Amino acid sequence: MYKQNKGIYIRNLFSKNLKRLRNIAKLSQVNLAAEADLTHNFINDIESGKKWVSAETLEKLSIALKAEPYQFFISESKWNERGAEIFSLYLDDFQDSFEKMLEEYRNRFVADTKNETAQKNQTIPKLGTENIKTEGSPFTYGDKEKKQNKV
Repeated sequence: MYKQNKGIYIRNLFSKNLKRLRNIAKLSQVNLAAEADLTHNFINDIESGKKWVSAETLEKLSIALKAEPYQFFISESKWNERGAEIFSLYLDDFQDSFEKMLEEYRNRFVADTKNETAQKNQTIPKLGTENIKTEGSPFTYGDKEKKQNKV
């Protein structure tokens, strides 16, 4: 329990949970750093308890790990293998749901774009060569010869 001073207990708890959440998300320190827009040295320092995080950094880590901020402060006694397993299942389910939703929006957007393109193609008149007058044009090949023959 919390009997140490100077926040060492909280810092150790946070660093253990960060590592645990990172492992559940199957991210290396380098990959987590890239996802959270932090340096891998900073991630390493947090996990080793050398550095502490700001509220902004906590938010970045939460987003990158798809975790709620409170999960970084769950005590060891409350966090057992079953809890990690359930959390891992939650992450997998969340990712599957998110990917399905993204695919649905992609399909809907692509279908809407195709429909709009088809509608535009139907309303734009197509100009063929039959609509273009070439006789009498100063740029038409052969007109000069025709004029010379008439004279």
